[in-house]
Amino acid sequence: MLKSLKWEDWLGIALGLWLIASPWLLGYAGQASATMNALFLGTAFVCLELVNLDAHEDLEEWMDIVAGVWLVLSPFLLGFAQVGAAAINAVGVGVLAIAFAAWALAPLDAKLRHGDAP
Repeated sequence: MLKSLKWEDWLGIALGLWLIASPWLLGYAGQASATMNALFLGTAFVCLELVNLDAHEDLEEWMDIVAGVWLVLSPFLLGFAQVGAAAINAVGVGVLAIAFAAWALAPLDAKLRHGDAP
């Protein structure tokens, strides 16, 4: 079931679509582990943002943080740290995913999402 999308959902979808397209746009499609990582995590971001978790919306943000941490570590764990564009892309998108999810989890934003504005 799909949900009504909020700002953090749209940003997650944008990051996911970027990851899916990035191996070809940045020229590292020949590097299998970097490409599969980008395709898998990009698809995961898009799917996570579209699924309706209702009362567990914060869980989605925590899943985004875990995915972001994986992206930051993946160039080193999957052996593509020497592929500049792929490594910079993975780390950059990972940092953005962590930042956006943390921002969405912030107390003020959580209050605004649940209609408890000060």
